[in-house]
Amino acid sequence: MAINKMSGKVAATALIAVRVMVLTALPLTATPAPADQAAVKRGQAVVDEWCRDCHVREGEKLTADMAPPYSIIVKGDKRDRAWFEAFLAADHFPMATFRLFDHEKTDVVEWLLDLQKREVGN
Repeated sequence: MAINKMSGKVAATALIAVRVMVLTALPLTATPAPADQAAVKRGQAVVDEWCRDCHVREGEKLTADMAPPYSIIVKGDKRDRAWFEAFLAADHFPMATFRLFDHEKTDVVEWLLDLQKREVGN
């Protein structure tokens, strides 16, 4: 009788261990969550309001006084969420004259990442 109780406890412990391992591994195999489309739209609105005057629009000629188009920006080396967040957190002249709220920066990053998926296909 004691052996059955003991083997039952061992089996229960083993089952719990397997469940923990499976649940721990799930995030590693899951596909990335789609972008928050509301944040993407808000980010686009911020870009349209504050950034479009300086950044070249698609099809326009890049001149010395214009910032590059977003399609080029998102294709740069190692351009990921962390890079975009760090860039927007630092002052860059003349961008330093435009102060975005943190929630606006977050939305712009979502918009840039969404554009990157469309441009680069990642």
